[in-house]
Amino acid sequence: MNENQNPAAIEMRDVSVGAMRDTSFTVVEDVNWTVAPGEFWVLAGQQHSGKSDFLKMTAGLMAPVKGSYKLFGNETQTFGEAELPSRLRLGFVFEGGQLFNRLTLGENVALPLQYRHNLTAAAAAQEVESLLDLMELAPLADVTPANVAADWLQRAALARALVLKPEVLLLDNPFSGLGARHLQWSLRFLDRLWRGHEWLGGKPVTMVMTTDDLSRLAGWRDEARRFALLKDKRFTALGSWSRVETSNDPVVKELLAVPLAATM
Repeated sequence: MNENQNPAAIEMRDVSVGAMRDTSFTVVEDVNWTVAPGEFWVLAGQQHSGKSDFLKMTAGLMAPVKGSYKLFGNETQTFGEAELPSRLRLGFVFEGGQLFNRLTLGENVALPLQYRHNLTAAAAAQEVESLLDLMELAPLADVTPANVAADWLQRAALARALVLKPEVLLLDNPFSGLGARHLQWSLRFLDRLWRGHEWLGGKPVTMVMTTDDLSRLAGWRDEARRFALLKDKRFTALGSWSRVETSNDPVVKELLAVPLAATM
């Protein structure tokens, strides 16, 4: 899926990442990583390995502690108002959704569109109608998050990230806690987005997601995706799924293991 375009979508050189809650504490060190337009990366790691902080830094929510990080060729250390168009080319899905509880699901999804294009709530709602239909969220559009199951909240968070039609999509542990039906839907939908969904005009989306459970990704056995491991503050590129399956790293083996609950 590498389109061999310059600049790279994501380019890190000697990057170190601090914790969001305490940037003086380094969670990942000396990352050298390039994501070309159209690539799909899965960053695996145990809980508390720094995955969420790494992804938030990648999203531009905080600056790297050290090193150079360029998003679409723009140095993120100097991100300001002038770089807003570049930042809006990237969508972010928080683990657990992180929706606004006082808003309905439909209002949550429409919010970025409303602010970006200065639309009224009614106009924004009309704009997102097709997206809600596509993601099977239309029946829940007028329901607040407190009254919706976690599976649907995660899907609504994905819709909110997609509403501005980003070129790069970052997803923090998007399959955590999903039931079998929603997991299979998400695997298929993200695959279609990456390869070029008709809702986005057929243009492929560059994707980076984190996971603490590689066993849930067994349906993605093709060789096109790339996997990396966050372990002991280090970023290590593993390669394709076949390299993951044959890895001798004990953490990789653990993340590939079927959870005990699934066997009971």
